Amino acid sequence: MMMNKNIRREDMSRAVIVHAILLTYTLVALYPIFLVIINAFKSRKGIFKDPMGLPNAETFSLEGFTKVLAKSNFELFFFNSFTVTVVTIVIVLLLASMAAWALSEYKFPGNTWLALYLAVGIMVPIRLGSVSILNLIVELGLINTLTALVLVYVAQGLPLAIFILTEFMHQIPKDLKEAARCDGVGEFKIFFAVILPLIRPAVATVAVFTMIPIWNDLWFPLILAPGDGKQTITLGIQQFIGQYVTDWNAVLASLSLAIIPILILYLIFSRQLIRGLTSGAVK
Repeated sequence: MMMNKNIRREDMSRAVIVHAILLTYTLVALYPIFLVIINAFKSRKGIFKDPMGLPNAETFSLEGFTKVLAKSNFELFFFNSFTVTVVTIVIVLLLASMAAWALSEYKFPGNTWLALYLAVGIMVPIRLGSVSILNLIVELGLINTLTALVLVYVAQGLPLAIFILTEFMHQIPKDLKEAARCDGVGEFKIFFAVILPLIRPAVATVAVFTMIPIWNDLWFPLILAPGDGKQTITLGIQQFIGQYVTDWNAVLASLSLAIIPILILYLIFSRQLIRGLTSGAVK
């Protein structure tokens, strides 16, 4: 009995330590976002006077949001980012899941080498090829178009997406697939009706991992689509950042509005995302 009590105490102590570390990390990660949001509701004087404090009757102001909505095409910037992100996620999920299915289910010459080639895409940053990508986009006549951004982001997201989905598909029992084949079910129907529903946590994980770099990216919108009418949120808010003066009210308000889609996505897919991150560690 004493031994069991000691084991339980040790388990409880470990759980407390782990949760304390996770809570600390969560607070550290969320604190910058908290600062952005509270300062978005302050006047310029209030931001510089007490950047860590909450808005009060003296410092509270909606000036930043007014400037963003009245003096910029924020709706257009938001629509461009939303369009590029959604189209990219759909294409990445479709192509990556089909490629992962092929790599995990069918054995063919070069299967291993193809998987290694895709793994290289995870290790090598796509920004190293910015000059070549820019030249290719210009030759294709896609400069200053959202299509150029979608193509680049699809190429950027596919390697990691294929790698994650392939690992999940390896865990699907072969008996399940063979039973479907014995019943005369075609490969496409097995893929869409049997395989995809089983890997929904992995799909949600890939969707989040694909969305965040796209939504926050400034580099490729700056070099591929900087023209009027094609700017994304991260590029559009740069108009409030000047060489000598920066309109911090508008910048922080823009960033606060840009955070909303990511928070909504997390709230919708949080359960699937957690399952996707943890199920790969347990067989």
